[in-house]
Amino acid sequence: MPLADHLRELRARMLRVAMVLVVGLVVAWFFYNQLFGLILRPYNDARIALGASVNTKPYISGAGGPLMLQLKICGLAALVASSPYWLYQIWGFIVPGLHPKERRWTRLFAAVAGPLFVAGVAAGYYVLPRGLEVLIGFTPSNVQNLVEFSDYFSFLTRMMLVFGVAFEIPLFVVLLNLAGVLPGRALTTYRPWIIVGVFVFAAVATPSTDPFSMLMLAIPMTVLFLVSEVIARIVDRRRANAREFGDLADDEVSPLDERRQDARATGVGEEDD
Repeated sequence: MPLADHLRELRARMLRVAMVLVVGLVVAWFFYNQLFGLILRPYNDARIALGASVNTKPYISGAGGPLMLQLKICGLAALVASSPYWLYQIWGFIVPGLHPKERRWTRLFAAVAGPLFVAGVAAGYYVLPRGLEVLIGFTPSNVQNLVEFSDYFSFLTRMMLVFGVAFEIPLFVVLLNLAGVLPGRALTTYRPWIIVGVFVFAAVATPSTDPFSMLMLAIPMTVLFLVSEVIARIVDRRRANAREFGDLADDEVSPLDERRQDARATGVGEEDD
């Protein structure tokens, strides 16, 4: 596609996503009280766990603070609820640059990406009380800890989004393997370094400083990576067996091999050979 067509398609997809987000925000507006209670629950759980050892209380500052807080909470709810749609739009924007056989993975991406993102957000929400308990627990006994709700909400949002995005990484690994870009053998070779990198990423990405939150992000990411490695190895073995017996079907040819075949057929790259 020409560059202008790509830009027009990008604009159209962004407008669709914006419209869905606006509709989601309006719907969430009618459930604000329930959403507010859901957002405040991790803080209340941490405060109950701390008991009387720490005196802490949330507050909202400014005349426009309550309105902005309501908009932020409803916007976050719309973003999470519509994640399958905007993730599909991201992948759909890439489709025009793919071969027809590659486009079949669009359905796989749309079916798996949304649930994985929601699962990551749920994991971040689950470990949040423990992280808050550790952070607020540093308050001296003779000092009252006043938690500004906007700062708390930003902390919660970063926590959940980091978990949600991190859970998507193994899916992209599988898609790169299905596209013939990332072989499973490379994943096996660099597995120890990848696992170390996962734990370093978890330690840096989690807003809280407690090891529990880090492990709750690193362990699921490691498991998902190992699952993606197994899938990649199975796909590579299937392709290798099909090539060995000479019965590789058209839909089993990796997109990278297909492009190489097209290059040979058109004479591109012959000088390099």
